[in-house]
Amino acid sequence: MLRKLSFPKGGSLQQRFDESEPTRIPNPKVDSLWRFVCLLLQGIKGWNQIAVFGLLINAYWFSSVASGHTILLAGTWRFALDPRDIGMNERWFERVLLEAVKLPGSLPAQGIGDDISTNTPWTGSIIDRSWFTAPEYAKYRAPGHVKVPFWLQPDKYYAGVAWYQREVEIPSNCVGKRLVLYLERPHWETRVWLDDRYLGSNNSLFTPHVYELGVVGLLTDEVDSAKVGCVTKVLSPGKHTLTIRVDNRRIIDIGENSHGISDHTQGNWNGIVGRMEIIAQPLVWLEDVQVFPQLSNHCVRVRVEMHNATGGRVYGTISLSVEPPSGAAGLQKIKPVVCKFDTDKDVFMPELEIFLGNTVLAWDEFSPALYTLKAEMVARAAETKFEHTRSVKFGLRELGIQGTQFTINGRKTFFRGTLECCVFPNTGHPPVKIEEWRRIMRIAKSFGLNMLRFHSYCPPEAAFDAADELGMYLQVET
Repeated sequence: MLRKLSFPKGGSLQQRFDESEPTRIPNPKVDSLWRFVCLLLQGIKGWNQIAVFGLLINAYWFSSVASGHTILLAGTWRFALDPRDIGMNERWFERVLLEAVKLPGSLPAQGIGDDISTNTPWTGSIIDRSWFTAPEYAKYRAPGHVKVPFWLQPDKYYAGVAWYQREVEIPSNCVGKRLVLYLERPHWETRVWLDDRYLGSNNSLFTPHVYELGVVGLLTDEVDSAKVGCVTKVLSPGKHTLTIRVDNRRIIDIGENSHGISDHTQGNWNGIVGRMEIIAQPLVWLEDVQVFPQLSNHCVRVRVEMHNATGGRVYGTISLSVEPPSGAAGLQKIKPVVCKFDTDKDVFMPELEIFLGNTVLAWDEFSPALYTLKAEMVARAAETKFEHTRSVKFGLRELGIQGTQFTINGRKTFFRGTLECCVFPNTGHPPVKIEEWRRIMRIAKSFGLNMLRFHSYCPPEAAFDAADELGMYLQVET
């Protein structure tokens, strides 16, 4: 199968390769090879160049999926607004949507929605309503010239249902894997269909929306569910239609002035930002790994959550290893810990302890030392082998009190914070890239601050990662 590619006019083949939509799976070694191939293709002209490039990009895409087991969903999606909320009754997931939008992204950032007017249904309290009636504001209420003084005013506004849709290709090298749809930060409620099959809904405001798509196999719908354990849906390799319904009305009344939804700061936007991908995992996998530092004992307690979707007995090992902070000297090698298991349960949750040595590096705002824990699972069910790995970064720190003061690792600490009300007027939503949070936190630290208070909202995961790296304390309110 040849993928349809659309390239911008002009520029070299190398430039067109770099600017094509990122629906492939990143692989540094293959990327380097491809850039070399692109340079060779400079000497091939016209339709010959297009034909050769098409054949190579097809082979590249499938090899990338096989190596990374992740299908990226960023790019152009079809979409439709549904202001009357009739799409579910009319089964819009069965029709082909006609308009186009970029995801990850939001509707207001792409100029999609209604014009701002005196009747715009803002989210948030308006205490002083003189703008609506006072004659001195009349010229700012005129259609086409509206300037609202009490919001970070977007060019367009939409509060309601929007539908997003695209085709996804499930490669044959994912046979035997369970597929999971990962949406990092939708706003707000999502409902998902794969083809005409409803997968469920999620109304989490700040945490990722995750959906089980099923197990990839060459079996029919009538397959015995015992063959795929507790995952009863079997997907065939090939093309499928993924449809997502997003509703940014006030799904749950958390208060109209909560900065997680209000138009005072970030805005009430419709869309999905952050990571959007389909992840292929084995039928036995590590769902979660949590680390609890115990600085006084120079150890960490690790809670592992392993899931088993085979529907039968599995046995094997979970190995935990820890790497010390980068560049650290004089620390002894940390001995790995291995846990054996033999279970027929759907969920297995062992707790393990790792001793980090007689000398350790503690984490604080002045020296944010980060260790890296790697959990490796190898499981077997009959003749089938499953492998899965997770990594977690952590710091050794203990929060305490001494009299009326806080302590970090036994030292008195004064929290010097500033308010972060989700004020991001360029996008209307908090950044999801770690580079931007590093920039924000470095500015705060340059003013002598060591804490950010997130007023009535929770930032994306990238903010927590940046805080760990830079030595920043977070007060998160949800």
